[in-house]
Parts: sequence; C-alpha cells; structure tokens
Amino acid sequence: MPSLDVFKADGFSLQELTHAFLKAKYQPMRLAELGLYSDERGIATTSVMVEEKAGQLSLIQTSPRGGPAPDPIGSTKRVVRSFAVPHLVRESTVNADEVQNVRAFGSETELQLVQAIVNERLAELRQMHEVTHERHRMSALQGVLLDADGSTLLNLFTEFGVSQQTQDFAFSTSTTDVRGVIVAAKRLAEAELDGIVAQSWIGLCGANWFDALVAHDSVKAAFQYQQGQVLGQDLRYSGFTFGGVVWEEYRGTVVNPGGSSVAFLDADEAYLVPKTSPSIFIRRNAPADFMETVNTLGLPVYAKQAPDPSGFNRYVQLHTQSNPLHLCVRPRAVIKLTKS
Repeated sequence: MPSLDVFKADGFSLQELTHAFLKAKYQPMRLAELGLYSDERGIATTSVMVEEKAGQLSLIQTSPRGGPAPDPIGSTKRVVRSFAVPHLVRESTVNADEVQNVRAFGSETELQLVQAIVNERLAELRQMHEVTHERHRMSALQGVLLDADGSTLLNLFTEFGVSQQTQDFAFSTSTTDVRGVIVAAKRLAEAELDGIVAQSWIGLCGANWFDALVAHDSVKAAFQYQQGQVLGQDLRYSGFTFGGVVWEEYRGTVVNPGGSSVAFLDADEAYLVPKTSPSIFIRRNAPADFMETVNTLGLPVYAKQAPDPSGFNRYVQLHTQSNPLHLCVRPRAVIKLTKS
C-alpha cells in the first residue's frame, strides 16, 4: 500500500521537484505568447540594478570584483537604482489519506502513483504562478508593477521622474483620421526609443476600445473591399492590421486576495507597444530563499517538499516559489491610448 515513505526517494528532491514543476502544463497567457519579455535570465542576487539616463533605463552589466567598470560613466548625469525582486510563494499539502487510498492501476508502482498525485498538485500551483506572472507582465508594461491586491510594487514613472505618454482617439467623431492618429502615437514612442528601432507594433486593447476602433467609419472605409474577410469576422483575439499595428483585444482577469475579479486592462483603454531588438521589456529571476540556492542563478520557478514537522508523518507539504522582476526599461515608449 502506498505510504509517505516514498517521499524519501530521489525523485522528490529539490532538483527533481523543480524539474517537474517547470514541465507542468499551464494555461497560456497572451503576453507570454507574444514573447514581449523575451529578455529573460536568472540572476544570483535578490535585486536588480538599473541605470537611468535622461529618463531612459538601461541594465548594468556585471563585472569582476576589483576590476574596472565595463562602461565608465563620463560627465553625463546618470542615476543607478536598485529594485528588489518580488517573492511569490504558494504551498499545498499531500495528506497520508490521499496516498493510502490510491489503488494500483496496471503496472504502475507505488512511487509512480504518488508521483502522479504530486505532479497534479504541482500543475495547479504552476498555474497560480503563471497567472501572477502575466499580471506582472501587463502591469509593468503599463509602467506600474502591481501586487495581487492592487497595491503598487513599483511605479516606474515616479521612480525615474518621467510621465506617461497618452494619445486620445476621437472615435465619436466620424471624420477622425484614425490612421493619422495611430502614426502620431507611433512618433511619440519612436522619440523615446531613440536609437532602438521598432520592428513591429502591437495594439493591446480593452473590449470597449477595440469595439470603437473596429466600428469607426475610417476603419470600415479602409476595409470596404474586403470587409467580408476582415471586419465581418470576430477579430477580437485573432487581431487585424491597421496603420501598421496589429490590433487585438486583450482578455485577462485576476482574482485578488479579497475574492473579487480585477481586469488586467481597462475596457476603455489600449496600449501601443513597440516590439524591439533588444527588447525594452525584461524579466530577471532571482534565486529561491533556500540554503542550497544561495548565490546561484535564479530559475523561473522552484518546488520543494517538507515532511510533517510533528514527526507523525501525516502529510508532506509542497512549497513552490518564483522570484521574478518584470520591467519596461523605456516606459514612455509604451503609449496609453484613450477614447473620446
């Protein structure tokens, strides 16, 4: 009969549990699919140093201790700031009764049966981490990194003394040149990108903003000869290209600790996002707060297990954590779009 003794096997070590946690399936999130935060890597510290010059942010490359700086700072005024990496933890418990009542099926061994229970639980925990990461991606894209309860973890505009750029679309006026307004918004972003070239553009829209865009006369006129193939379809999630921007409705909500549902993006707003190389969106993963991970490069997620501290061996606790910091290093290059 299966027992909690199997948790002493090598398959339940920090390394193997973390490996299973990394492989666990999770519900895809749109910003992850778009690859906006493709500049992702682990760091060996719990903070990220960011350099600000004239309202623009850039990362500082590490260098050997005692050696010269790789990029000496001259007379240009620069400011270096340190940002703490958020610490995200979720836990679950596998009780003795859950293991005891499992009946063997086919040729599965006791270890395989227990591992199946653990993997199922890890998949549930992984989904919680991923939806939180998506919340961080979207809020960092908007310039204000938010916690689960809606409180501010980091306001990039305040930190760097800059203001958010906005562009209003007068959708209520039928003669508005929507394409021209899109170009104007692009120019605002391009001025902030400086030497970085936008390879493509994405318009992430709230539901009401997207509907107003599709319904506007100038947009309809641009697709009048192919309306059956384009505007006649449900374009919310497949998107469509207009003014050199791929527009799509962004759908995403989060349940905060109070139990209420909060949208990732306001229904009456949109954001014009440049996709660049190098990316202006970064993610850094700090190491877990375990003794064995001190001063190691951080992984996207970690998983570990601990036995019942009472010594009665009634349960095993699964601990999962991630330590990601999502940043937009050119916050004024993401243009907030409103409608009137």
